[in-house]
Amino acid sequence: MGKDKYENEDLIKYGWPEDIWFHVDKLSSAHVYLRLHKGQTMDDIPKEVLIDCAHLVKANSIQGCKMNNVSVVYTPWTNLKKTADMDVGQIGFHKQKDVKMLSVEKKVNEILNRLEKTKVERFPDLEAEKEARDREERNEKKAQIQEMKRKEKEEMKKKKEMEELRSYSSLMKSENMSCNQDGNDSDDFM
Repeated sequence: MGKDKYENEDLIKYGWPEDIWFHVDKLSSAHVYLRLHKGQTMDDIPKEVLIDCAHLVKANSIQGCKMNNVSVVYTPWTNLKKTADMDVGQIGFHKQKDVKMLSVEKKVNEILNRLEKTKVERFPDLEAEKEARDREERNEKKAQIQEMKRKEKEEMKKKKEMEELRSYSSLMKSENMSCNQDGNDSDDFM
């Protein structure tokens, strides 16, 4: 969760494709990011986790924390749209259809108290984390490409060996051949 609008800006700038962004709809609130594992999607998020994230943004909204029936929007980080003319902390969306909505009827203290007990305050270097992740991703892609090339080379070698076996080129060498003029012609075949 971003501490203020400037940290929210960094979270927007250095987010990961697996991040899911939560915010109170049409009100000022904290930005909460849920980092999924690679390969997971928004549909894989358990309902309890969605509710926890929604309560966090509601509780950290100056106006929303005082209201009932607050709408919370969430979308993949990749759907966030930030243009130069937007204020700090303000964002838009690339595709409205990728934005989902969740309603929080009222504040549930049990959820907020449980989350407060597990709260860990960190001051990460978001840019360095993103660079490290990107570097790891590039290295994985390089390893995959190298593995593909190795397999292709292996397949080509097998294919060449099979072609040689099917052809007579290994048999048709001059040292393996003889002719009647070499003195190997014998007429005593009878």
